[in-house]
Parts: sequence; structure tokens; C-alpha cells
Amino acid sequence: MEEEDQQKATDLIKELVIRLLTQQNHNPQNPITNPNSTEFRTSFRYAIRILSSRLTPSIAPDAAAIAESVKRRLATQGRSSDALSFSDLYAKFAAKTGPGSVNNKWAVLYLLKIISEDKKATENGPISAHFLPNLASNDSRLGTDSRVLRNRESEKTGWSNGVLLVSKDPDNLREIAFREFLSLVKEENEVSEEVLVRDVLYACQGIDGKYVKFDANVDGYVLPDLVKVPRATKIMVRKLCELGWLFSKVKGYISESMDRFPAEDVGTVGQAFCAALQDELSEYYKLLAVLEAQSMNPIPLVSEAASSGNYLSLRRLSVWFAEPMVKMRLMAVLVDKCRVLRGGAMAGAIHLHAQHGDPHVHEFMKQLLRRVCSPLFEMVRSWVLEGELEDIFAEFFVVSQPVKAELLWREGYRLHAGMLPSFISQSLAQRILRTGKSINFLRVCCDDRGWADATTEAAAAAGTTTRRGGLGYGETDALESLVIEAAKRIDKHLLDVMYKRYKFKEHCLAIKRYLLLGQGDFVQYLMDIVGPELSEPANTISSFKLSGLLESAIRSSNAQYDDPDILDRLRVKIMPHGSGDRGWDVFSLEYDASVPLDTLFTESVMARYLRVFNFLWKLRRVEHALIGAWKTMKPNCITSHSFTKLQGAVKLQLLSTLRRCQVLWNEMNHFLTNLQYYIMFEVLEVSWSNFSDEMEAAKDLDDLLAAHEKYLHSIIEKSLLGERSETLYKSLFILFELILRFRSHADRLYEGLYEFQSRTMESSLPFRERNRSLKQKSDKSSEPGSWISDGRKALTQRAGEFLRNMGRDLDAIAKEYTSLLEGFLSKLPVQQHVDLKFLLFRLDFTEFYSRVPS
Repeated sequence: MEEEDQQKATDLIKELVIRLLTQQNHNPQNPITNPNSTEFRTSFRYAIRILSSRLTPSIAPDAAAIAESVKRRLATQGRSSDALSFSDLYAKFAAKTGPGSVNNKWAVLYLLKIISEDKKATENGPISAHFLPNLASNDSRLGTDSRVLRNRESEKTGWSNGVLLVSKDPDNLREIAFREFLSLVKEENEVSEEVLVRDVLYACQGIDGKYVKFDANVDGYVLPDLVKVPRATKIMVRKLCELGWLFSKVKGYISESMDRFPAEDVGTVGQAFCAALQDELSEYYKLLAVLEAQSMNPIPLVSEAASSGNYLSLRRLSVWFAEPMVKMRLMAVLVDKCRVLRGGAMAGAIHLHAQHGDPHVHEFMKQLLRRVCSPLFEMVRSWVLEGELEDIFAEFFVVSQPVKAELLWREGYRLHAGMLPSFISQSLAQRILRTGKSINFLRVCCDDRGWADATTEAAAAAGTTTRRGGLGYGETDALESLVIEAAKRIDKHLLDVMYKRYKFKEHCLAIKRYLLLGQGDFVQYLMDIVGPELSEPANTISSFKLSGLLESAIRSSNAQYDDPDILDRLRVKIMPHGSGDRGWDVFSLEYDASVPLDTLFTESVMARYLRVFNFLWKLRRVEHALIGAWKTMKPNCITSHSFTKLQGAVKLQLLSTLRRCQVLWNEMNHFLTNLQYYIMFEVLEVSWSNFSDEMEAAKDLDDLLAAHEKYLHSIIEKSLLGERSETLYKSLFILFELILRFRSHADRLYEGLYEFQSRTMESSLPFRERNRSLKQKSDKSSEPGSWISDGRKALTQRAGEFLRNMGRDLDAIAKEYTSLLEGFLSKLPVQQHVDLKFLLFRLDFTEFYSRVPS
């Protein structure tokens, strides 16, 4: 059966050759299609040789690319019409499908292309191919006429019918040439190539060979100059042995890292890096084992069939070493770069080398980084989902330090920029830091366990699991998705705990009402009952008594309806004082904020609240003093009947002094009223409204801290308590002291007038009643300056002198007040805060102070 198939194939080939030769035979008298003719036999053998070939093409099977190549070649040869014809034929050929069509169209095109190239070669050589086709004939034939190249010159050179007759060598010239070449090689090479190959394999394992040894001066493996080999061989050996030098560097780093003590110097990332390098070296060892087995086979001579032997030469070794050399060079570069690095810094440095255009290098680096970054991603997973910082060797970019509970959020954790890998952005790192910090804050400060459910939901929403090994290098998007989902849920849970369980908003409102004096009835009642006590020297007042008065003020005002937990936190505080201080100077209120509220109300924050309280308390004290002065100065306190009998000059002086005191009180009251309105409404209320809006918009505890810090900063800056308003603040307190001095002078004035009124009334009584009154007040008659013992005339003189002195004092106070107020107002326009400029408008809306006198 096989013989029949073979005979059938032979008959088909003969028929094909006959048809091709018939198409090319333009001379009917030349019977080249005769099976006995030389042309037919030559063409038949050529066809058999092509169809019997088993060589596999080295190019990818792409019919369109082959067709494009043929068209391009025809176009470059100036055969545009042939190129168009070929394009049309190929389109019809490619479009034909179904039964009877050619399945492997690429193979047909490739065969025709090779035959065409072979035909072109025959035109310049002694190969006969009568029927070689031209691929672009206008009449759709894939061939043109060709000539049989037969001449005597070809026969002299050993060519016969396209075949080189190498067997016809009666003088054995070829064998003689091979022997001469072998002798020349032995003469030029003292060492055989087999020995050099084995030495190179030794060197590639970091071991000195018999001839190839490591030279410390050259820092590489070299052949000594005494060894007689061609220069090209030495250069090749040197290039091949570079792999051994790189291998020694990588292996030395692994050995050094594994033997290094303490382990903190290497860390888990460094250990993973060494393990990945060791795995690559294991693959390298396998390759060397194969090559050593091949090196045992002798290298055949040129005259022998070299292609059939499995041997190893230097040139073959260079081909084997091509890929390992690239990897080993890359590993050596990484070793040099990472020698002083560890943790996230090491992973980031390796990541920079992964940005490579070569896809093989990129894939190799990606696999390496998966191993190296595995500990880091496990730390991120554990930190984000469990709040655990499993960083034994300080490799993670989140660093913890032992602090008190109230400082856990602000100072307990921070980012270590040096350990942040370059493939994790700064914003993602901040979110990772805050997520784990929130879990620890809930666990340590809030004693809450609800975060565990939130992290489970986050892992499910992100499409990952809470198990270990869920993320790795190259999955940055998945990592970011997990962190975003976890942060969103943890932050929301944390704010819910702060708002609902620990009532943060209610505590902020309580501080505003009591420390910032927003609860008016409470403040007024407290000032009334503690006023007499605070007028005493500071070293004589009792904090226990003041605490009792505070309780009385709470029970006597609407503060009694507040949450008991809030009222229990409100306490009296006596500040450090000197020998000349009064109770007004050292009295203050404080608010006790326990864990976790002390994270927001820290000692520094409460100190700033205390500073605002002292300022507001001073303002309220001055207001209280002016109100007390007004109660004394009411018009019905002094009747004009008592002064009708005074001399005209004394009466005018009395009216002038009273009017001067009343005008000065009005000026001070106008200033103080507008200042207090500005502080209580435009500063405190506006700042509180903005803070309330920002509390509602806060997405995490950092936003809440920032909003509270902005709120407190706004109060301090607008209340003239900032560093930029220090001179303005000092001027304001001097004005406050002057107003308190005015209150003292006003009290003295009206006390003197009351006493004068009383003495005048006594002088009009009968003699007996007058003596009885004098006996009752005999203890005061001896006091210097007393008006009781004086007569009516002397009483009038003393009254005039008293009024003159008080008038001078009031004039001095008025002059000083005007000067201080104008100085205070002149500093407001230069303040950077815009609200302080509106304070100037409120205080001087008629431009009374700023108007230039004519």
C-alpha cells in the first residue's frame, strides 16, 4: 500500500513538472517536457528535493505578512504593475474558502516565496531550475522562462546539474586541508577548548579552574598571560567569566545577609529578598549541571559531523549564558543597591528597577518583587484590618511609640518617610496610617470592639478576605480599594462613638456655655456671689468656698438642667499668684475632659481655653464694675434738696463734677458694650456656627481635630489674644485697669457726697437731737478729714475742696482714657485679621475718634 501511495505521489510530481515546463516552453520544437530529456530530469529532481524537505521555517506563520513582503519587494524592484497584480491574486486566494480550498495558505505563499528567491539565486549560480515561478506574472502564472545554466566553467568547479560533487576528490585535498588546519590550531593553542570550557564553568560557580583564576587586581576571572591561546579566545573567556564574578557578588550578599547579626539589620523583607535570589541561583545551578554534562563530550573537528554531536564549545557557551547573564547582572545591581537598605526602602529601590522596557526583565522583576514585598503587604493587611503593627525589625512605614492614652492619636503613630515604598503614594500611606490608628484608638481609648465588624464588611466590599496572603505586589488597586473601604467604615464608626457614646458635641457646647461665658444668667449670678470673696487678697481666698459658690450659681440658674456628667466636670481653679494679686486675678473655671475626650481637649487646648476664659472674665468683671457704678450714680440717689443752700460756686462745681463723671461713664460704657457685643456674637457665636457645620461635615477624627483647632484658633485670633495682636491686647488690658480705677473714683465721689448730704441734714436738726447724733458718731469725730465735727461753713469749704480734688482726678482719668482709647483704635486698622477692622467700625462708626480736629 505504501508503494502505491509513493508511486502515486511520484506520478503527480511528474505531471506538475510537465505542466510547468509546458507553460514555459515557447519553442514547440524543443521538447523539454520529454521525461527522458536532461531538463526534465533536472527539474524533477529539484521538485523532489523541495517537497521532501523537512526543515521548519524560523518565522511566525503570518500569510498577510508574507504577502506584504512580496509586494514590497516587487515595488522596490520597479515592478509596480506586478505588485498590483499579485495583490489582486492574493485577495482572491485569501478569500476562497470551503471545500477544495487550501487550508494552510501561509505555507503555500512561503513556498512560492522561497522558490522565487531560489530562482533569483540560480541566475547568479550554477543551479538549474527551468520551472522556477515568477510570483507576479500578468497572466496569473507563477513562473517565467529560465535558462539551464550549463557551461564548462561550472563543470570544472565541481558543479553538475546544480549539485556540488564534493565526493569527487581523487587527490584528498579536502582531508589535507583539514589536517593542516588542525595542526595550526594545536600550534596556536596551548590549552584545548574543552579544558577552557570546564574552567569557565568552574569560574561561573565562583571556583578557580586550572587556568582561569580570579585576579584581585583586575577584579575578575582571567587567563594568565603565560597561557598560550589566541587573543580572541582570551577575550571570550573574560566575557563568559563575567557571569562568575556576578554570581560571586550575589552569593556573597546572600551569605552575608544570612550570617548577619542581629537580625534587625536584615529584616523580613531582606530575608525574602535573599530567598528569592537563592531560588534564582538554584535554577542557575541546574543550568550549570546540564552544561557540565555536555562539557564531557569532546568537541568534534571541523571535518566531522559537528551538528549531530551534543558538545559544548566557548561559542555555544556564550549562547547558553545569554539569558542567565541578563538576570545575574540585574541581581548584582539590586544587591549593590540594597546592601545598606531594608524594609520598605529596599522594596522601593527594587521597584524602581522593575520599570523596564524589556518584557522578560519586567516579568522577572515582577516575580522577584512578589516575593520581596510579601512581608510588607502582610503588615499593611494586619494594620488596616486588625490594627496590629507586626513590625519586629522596624521595616514598616508606620512607626509606633509608647505614649499616654490622651496622646495616642496625635503622637502614638507616625509615617516613616524613609521606609515608604515608591509604589505606595503619600495619600494612600496617610490613609493606611489613619485606618490602623483609628482601630487602636477605638480599642485602647474608647474600649470599643465594633470596629471588627466594620473591617469584615470592608474586606467583603473590597473583594478581598481577612486571611493572610490576600494581597501582593502589582495589586496596588486592590490594596487601595481595601484601604478606602476599611477607612470609610472605621472612620464612620469612630465618629459615631465620639458623638453618641461620649457626646463630643454636648461637651463642646458645655465649654462654650461655661468656660466661654455663654450662659448669661449663670455668669451674672456667679459674678454677684463671688465678687465680695474675690475682692480679697488672693492668698486669703478658699477654693472650697468658691466651689460651694459655684454650686450655688449652678442651682440658681438654668445650668441646673444640664447633664449631671457635664456639671460634674466643671470645677474652680486657682491659678498661681503673687503677693499683690487679688482674687479676681487668680480665679478661673476648668473643665475636666477624660479619655477619650482628652484626645481633643488636650492640656495645651485647655490652656488656650483658660486664656480665653481669663480674658472674658476680665471683660465681664469690668462690665460688672460699670454696672455697679451706674447703680451708685442713679439720679435719684442724690436729691437736689440737700444742695439748695450751698454757695453758687460750690453748687456749679458739684454739677460739673457729676456731669463729668456721667459723661466719662457713658464713654466707657459705649466702648465696653460694643467690645462685648463683638466678642460674644461676632467672635464666639460665628465661630461656633462654623464649627458646628464642620463637625457635621467631618469624615474622620483628623477632620474633627482640624475643625476644633480652627474653631479655637479663630476665637483666639479674633479676641486679640493671638501673637500678632499682643500689643493690642496689652493696650486693651490697660484700658480695663483704667475703667476699674474710674469705678473706684466714682465710688469715692458718691460716698463723699452721701456723707455730705447726711451731715447737712443733721445740721438742720434741733440741738438735743444733734447732740445725740454726735454722741452716736463720736467714734468718727476723731477721724482726720471727717465732716461731722465741722460747722456748716467749714462743711461747705471741705465740700468744695473735695469736689475740686475729685474733678481733677476725673479729668486726669478722662484724659488718660481718651489717649489710651485713641491709641487702641489706631492699632486696629493695621491688624491682619479682617474682623478686627469691623471692630473699629463698630467702636468709631461716627468717626468721632478718627476725625481730625479743626
